[in-house]
Amino acid sequence: MGDHEKKVLHRLKIAKGHLEKVIDMVEKGEYCLNVIQQSQAVQSALSKADEAILENHLKTCVRDSIESGKNIDEKVKEVIEVFKRK
Repeated sequence: MGDHEKKVLHRLKIAKGHLEKVIDMVEKGEYCLNVIQQSQAVQSALSKADEAILENHLKTCVRDSIESGKNIDEKVKEVIEVFKRK
């Protein structure tokens, strides 16, 4: 497993821990704003994982397409479509 995968897995495990805490808080009926704050921590960790995945994609798949001159428009379109879904 490379450094990239380790970085992404680390972020996802952080998100998982925060999500488990959110579920526990809801089950215990904890104060709503505290639940939201914990939920925001989940979202932040997932965003950081997304950033790491995107960075790797740009540095590998997209760079390879640019260097080879093949599928450049397709790779750019793929990235744009991901951001349109947000």
